[in-house]
Amino acid sequence: MKIIEQLKDDPPLRAVRAFEAFARFGSVTLASAELDITPSAISHQLQLLESFVQTPLTRRQGRALVLTDEGRDYYRSISAAFSVLRSATGVVRSRTALRQVTISLIPLFGIGWFIPRLSAFLADNEDVDVNVSYAHHRNYHSDASDISIRFGAGEWTGYTRTRLLSGQVVPVCSRAFLKQHGPIRSAADIAALPLIHDEDRATWVAWLRQQGVPNVHHAIGPLFEDGQLTLNATQAGLGIALLRAPLIERELASGELVRLSEATLDDGRDYYLCMRTDTELPVGARRLAQWIQSEMNRC
Repeated sequence: MKIIEQLKDDPPLRAVRAFEAFARFGSVTLASAELDITPSAISHQLQLLESFVQTPLTRRQGRALVLTDEGRDYYRSISAAFSVLRSATGVVRSRTALRQVTISLIPLFGIGWFIPRLSAFLADNEDVDVNVSYAHHRNYHSDASDISIRFGAGEWTGYTRTRLLSGQVVPVCSRAFLKQHGPIRSAADIAALPLIHDEDRATWVAWLRQQGVPNVHHAIGPLFEDGQLTLNATQAGLGIALLRAPLIERELASGELVRLSEATLDDGRDYYLCMRTDTELPVGARRLAQWIQSEMNRC
């Protein structure tokens, strides 16, 4: 019963908010614009508050609506409360913004490197909220993340760039594929077997030519859009793929995948840590970027 009686004594908050906005601006029109309601709705809320406090808070002065003495006294009393409310809300919002960080990743990098290590960062940074999204490597210009891990030549306007990882590729296949088609001892042996392509078929042509395989002009086999799909196809035993060894460490260590040659191919593309330059990064984003670089230095 006491709670119900207390609620009856509480003023209608929407009406108080409408009154505060009107008193601050001195205008029904401006108050309605700030609160995104109609002027008639503002007038209705003012009447509702006056009915609740049982005294006029506004009066007509010509065509204008102005505060009464009671209205001015009431506004002075509640304006301090609204100031405290806005200040407290601003502090909470700023703290939330500071700990929020959005990072976009290429799937292979995210699954092969970032996610297996993320628990260590979260354990030491419990106040940071990490949001992870895909980085679409053919459409980087639309990436609005605080941090992005990108693959390419390192030429992206509006971003700072720190090279993280070599993009060199090596030939690998599944253990089951090797058992079925082995032994595989040379580049010529590889050229005679089913090949899997990541993004384009030119990479395999370049690797085979580099190893001295004659008359290589075109390499057939299924082509996949990104490295993660290529990895999955390799694990499924579809053929031999050129993949980046640091991102398949677990599969190589377990023996699920087998490296067929020490020969690498570097096409000038690497993995980069990129951060936007058009805005100051939140604290959480700076922490995550520093952690990524320190983890890379340990690899």
